Amino acid sequence: MDVDGKRRLSLQQPVPGRPRWQGRSRPRRTARRTAGLLLSACLCFIAYAQWRQLPHSPSSVPPAGSDITVHGLSVKRLQDDLATCSALRRKPQDPIGLGRKENSRYIDGHAPTLVKNATVWVGEPKEGTDPEAARNGKGYGWIRSDVYLEYGLIKKVEAAIGLSSVASDTIVFDARGRPLTAGIIDMHSHAGVGSLPSLWGNEDTNEMSANISPFVRSIDALHPGDPQIQVIKSGGVTTSLVLPGSGNNMGGEAYVIKHAVGKADGRNETSAADLLADPDRNWRYMKMACGENAKRVYGRPGEAGPMSRMGESWDFRHAFEQATKVVREQDDWCDTAAAHGVHNHRSYLPQELRWESLGALLRGQVHLNTHCYTISDLEAFIDHTNEFKFKLRAFHHAHQTFLVPEILKRAYGGDPPASALFADNMYYKAEANVASEFAGKMLWDSGLTPIYVSDNPVLNAQHVLFEAAKAYKYGLPYHAALASVTAAPAERLGFGQRLGKIKPGYDADVVVWDSDPLSVGATPVQVWIDGTAQLEDPVELDKPAVELIVPDQDLAHLPGEPVQADEVVFTGVTHVLLDETSVDRKIGAKGIAVVFSKGRLTCLGDCQDELQAATKSNTPVIQLKNGYLTESFTAFGSKIGLNAIDAENDTDDGPNPNTFVRAEDGLVLDNQKTNASYTYGVTKAISAPSFRGGFSHRGTSVGFLTGAKTVVGQDAVFASDVSAHYTFDTSVKQDGTPSISAAVGSLRRKLLEAHASSSSDETTKDVHSESAFLQKVVNGSLPLVITVHSADTIGALIKVKKAVDEVTKASIRLVILGGAESWLVAEELAAAKVGVVLAPLQSYAVSWDQRRALTGAPLTNGTAVDKLLEAGVVTAIGLEEDWLVRDLGLLAGIVYRNGGGKVDEKGALDLVSGNIYKLLGLKQPGSKSGHFVISEGSPLDIGSRVKAVGGGAGQVTMFAK
Repeated sequence: MDVDGKRRLSLQQPVPGRPRWQGRSRPRRTARRTAGLLLSACLCFIAYAQWRQLPHSPSSVPPAGSDITVHGLSVKRLQDDLATCSALRRKPQDPIGLGRKENSRYIDGHAPTLVKNATVWVGEPKEGTDPEAARNGKGYGWIRSDVYLEYGLIKKVEAAIGLSSVASDTIVFDARGRPLTAGIIDMHSHAGVGSLPSLWGNEDTNEMSANISPFVRSIDALHPGDPQIQVIKSGGVTTSLVLPGSGNNMGGEAYVIKHAVGKADGRNETSAADLLADPDRNWRYMKMACGENAKRVYGRPGEAGPMSRMGESWDFRHAFEQATKVVREQDDWCDTAAAHGVHNHRSYLPQELRWESLGALLRGQVHLNTHCYTISDLEAFIDHTNEFKFKLRAFHHAHQTFLVPEILKRAYGGDPPASALFADNMYYKAEANVASEFAGKMLWDSGLTPIYVSDNPVLNAQHVLFEAAKAYKYGLPYHAALASVTAAPAERLGFGQRLGKIKPGYDADVVVWDSDPLSVGATPVQVWIDGTAQLEDPVELDKPAVELIVPDQDLAHLPGEPVQADEVVFTGVTHVLLDETSVDRKIGAKGIAVVFSKGRLTCLGDCQDELQAATKSNTPVIQLKNGYLTESFTAFGSKIGLNAIDAENDTDDGPNPNTFVRAEDGLVLDNQKTNASYTYGVTKAISAPSFRGGFSHRGTSVGFLTGAKTVVGQDAVFASDVSAHYTFDTSVKQDGTPSISAAVGSLRRKLLEAHASSSSDETTKDVHSESAFLQKVVNGSLPLVITVHSADTIGALIKVKKAVDEVTKASIRLVILGGAESWLVAEELAAAKVGVVLAPLQSYAVSWDQRRALTGAPLTNGTAVDKLLEAGVVTAIGLEEDWLVRDLGLLAGIVYRNGGGKVDEKGALDLVSGNIYKLLGLKQPGSKSGHFVISEGSPLDIGSRVKAVGGGAGQVTMFAK
């Protein structure tokens, strides 16, 4: 027992000589006295505590002029906190449009502009149109009008505005009848935070130090000098929502900017703040993300999470819980201050910067945009909105929203989120694999709002309007497609009274186009932001008079399931553009008949006997409207046939950084990519093995039929080893290859060694080895395809070819794949007889080795394809990403529409068919082999639809409405 215990025992011993009761009486009286004192103290404390809770009488308030309360708190800070209470409870409203005298972004001294003779898309139906009828397109249309811009606003939209009615210093712009729309709005961009060309030092899109980071702000990383901001504007985009990335579940605050930067664009300063579309900052914006990204970035078993969607949902809910707690504490403080004054507070207003922006979301001050793909993610997040009572403006990417419209309609607040989509970009990861190009149309039919976005630099936002155009092609009504990049994002961003329409009181963000904005190749003639023209001496393309699209109601009918037929007759074919058939291309409006038997073309023309026989035998006879018969297309440079889902290793043949392999050995058919290819008339593909993933290649490519079900199927492979492939972009600088120069030198050495081996009659035991294939390369029998963008590296490769050719006395068949900067050496390529497969067709400075890419009109006079064709370089169009397989005809259409007559329709189609085979020295499986496409409308135009495909299998596949 311890010392204290012994002492307690000694006090309990009786005093000698006294009765036991005497010895105990004294301690008892002491205990009673002590207990009484304690009871009195407790009562006094309780009374004091109760008094402290009562409102102070005036005598308890510190004397006038005191800076400190009786509780030692700063009066000024408490008063500031009370003012903060008002800000916390502010309910934002969409900023007004009509009624302003001038735009708050207007810079004094800018002269007004009168746009004369424009064909104007107002962006809303005529007044008095029934809302349901308007949703179906009634009341919308183009009007002939003038538009007057003054003080940064649209002041007048009237026919024949007289010069006498406007300011004397007004600048007059004659639109010459061309289309005028509101500026395009891109509601998902990383311009400025992920500056281009992409370099490690410039990359600020994602703050990935923590999965939950609502406290970071994209404006703090926004670089006004990002060249891509100007490139984007050249596509008619005047406004963008610049979001943090989707690497974490809560990515941070976003900002809406306009693409006018510095004095050159009519501004007084170059700053991120000056870019803000609303200098008054009525609304705030935030980015969140569900799904694969966060668990891929943060998931480390036993160390960090989330590892699953369950973990992500917990992270969301826990963060909302923390913010809710702060909001409640603030509300309690503010309520007490309002009722009893700030002097009674024992603490300052609870504020935690970490949760401030999330608290603002819960208070209804933030427009939230959330990246979500799958049904499970969509449903979980909608549940979060209801549990924590916040609104959601849009799901982004939103690939599966078209499957679950009713889930979206359950969102808190009774305002279903929009779906911010790509038109047909899919397959790049598992959550993007379940998708449909018809999603926009199906969402619209369900009463929801589709919006089309770029996710720049994932897609070049210069061409975000092309996404809306494709949405129209895939069935979205014309007026809704235009709204999807104008009025719809304006409304979702809280700018519905200022942006997205051509009406008095709206911001003077205006674009005049050289053709219908939803047509293939539509290009701005001039762009105004806040009434100031943005393009100095813009390049205008040589195009015929504008023909506005007449909305085709048939596009609203989705294609049915494919039907196979041995025999079929098509009538109403007005254009035949085949390699192996001589037909007058100007057939006439009535058209001719085209007959197929066992998948082969048997009659072309009047075909009366065949028509009569078809009637008797119940053979399908299909009447076409402006029918086209063309060669089928070929996908070159993609991973189609070697990959099903880009980011999933199990569905991929895999990278080959150190080995030289054959694509045929890894070929896998009958998946979504091959099936989509066939459906859109791409019946053939030539694919090469991957080097390091992405758009890189190493090994020999294989030519195969996309309609084949297995690699051993009849004629599944039409060419086993088409060409030898290497990659010389920045990805080559790894492992044992430290530099581009080392890679070029290694290739030169391998080619010369291959020649030496063949000259010495050395027998190569493995006919499928790299050395064996390079022997064929040096003797000219096997093409050498190099994936490369840099003009300098292309120049080095031309020198390698020349050096090896001098030694071998033969000629290497060299083909450049990629070629963003190939235009800089177009003359040298032509002289060396080196061809180019452009991928992408419309390059931009997404990487350092593409930084000198030509963006095209209105900034540059042409793109790479124009310069190459002018120089006489044999050119084709390849695919840098597999999802583009649906767009091959439209990409060729851009060259046709914007090329100033460099190619005719057949020449444009050759860019995605015949020219590829010409470059490779390979015979194309053509119409005589049963490869063809039947479409209504030119496959080069946005309104075309594939109606039938022949893939060399002895049958015709038809796609009914």
